[in-house]
Amino acid sequence: MAPVKISNALKRYGTVEVLKGVSIDIDEGEFVVLVGPSGCGKSTLLRMVAGLEGISGGTISIGDRVVNDLPPKQRDIAMVFQSYALYPHMTVAENMAFSLRMKRVDKKTADAKVEQAAQMLGLGSLLGRYPRELSGGQRQRVAMGRAVVRNPAVFLFDEPLSNLDAKLRVQMRAEIKDLHQRVKTTTIYVTHDQVEAMTMADTIVVMRDGKIEQMGTPIELFDNPSNIFVAQFIGSPSMNIIEGTLGPKGFVTSDGHVLPAPQSRAVAKSYGIRPEHLVPDPAGIPMEVVIVEPMGSETQLILRLGQSTLTSLVRHRLDVVPGTVMGFSADLSSVHLFDQNGNRCVD
Repeated sequence: MAPVKISNALKRYGTVEVLKGVSIDIDEGEFVVLVGPSGCGKSTLLRMVAGLEGISGGTISIGDRVVNDLPPKQRDIAMVFQSYALYPHMTVAENMAFSLRMKRVDKKTADAKVEQAAQMLGLGSLLGRYPRELSGGQRQRVAMGRAVVRNPAVFLFDEPLSNLDAKLRVQMRAEIKDLHQRVKTTTIYVTHDQVEAMTMADTIVVMRDGKIEQMGTPIELFDNPSNIFVAQFIGSPSMNIIEGTLGPKGFVTSDGHVLPAPQSRAVAKSYGIRPEHLVPDPAGIPMEVVIVEPMGSETQLILRLGQSTLTSLVRHRLDVVPGTVMGFSADLSSVHLFDQNGNRCVD
């Protein structure tokens, strides 16, 4: 394993600037997730680290080497793709051993590495099968096994779970995290799914329009988002945002409702509260229940307050019907205030 340093990385296609000076320091053994909406540049950045895309400016270092001009095979990386990229005419064992064969590793050593990776990933009984005989989750394990046997300095994952159903995604998230905890290899993982980012990452890098919006641990980004974009991108359901003005008695919404809010010397124009922090309270602000979504152990409510639509996530079952007017309140410590530019208000 090795640290990765990305310094002021630029990527241009003609006059179109896709990456606009991205800098990230990744420690040895760290699991970093690049997350953001489609088109933000996260996959392009990953492919630049892999050597599959050229770099227009800046530097990328793996360990103590600047790799800008090195071909992929000389970068000591292994990449797992969204599409698995398995050879259909090869068995599981042959797919996993392919890169070792290309390096002319002797058969006994290669077989031992394949067997070790197969046992780690639960593929021991599948080594003689072909990709067409495997489920989607099994194919993804084979793709991971092919990367593991190479013992690279860095693992790169490009949205590897996008083709799996919801149940398999949850299972594979846990398996990838478990794999990382065992092998401790530096990992860069790209996804558009913030739940994957929150549950897997040591560090999350939130990107938008070719730039980094915020970087930190999952809890840091959840509790202290630097702006409205990060606040609504991290967390599910996303944070409620209401426009208005902070006054001496609280935050006054654009249609005249007053919400309790901490006092701030900053000029606040937006009020944020996460759905799980907007809780039923008979003494709270009356809101109309528009939609009830029972989810078993919890209940999601869509609420109306004047012209605003809010979401409340109640951590228990709730017997309520649309049209009901209920009181809701929020702890002041859970309220987020943002200025007219959408940035977090800091006194």
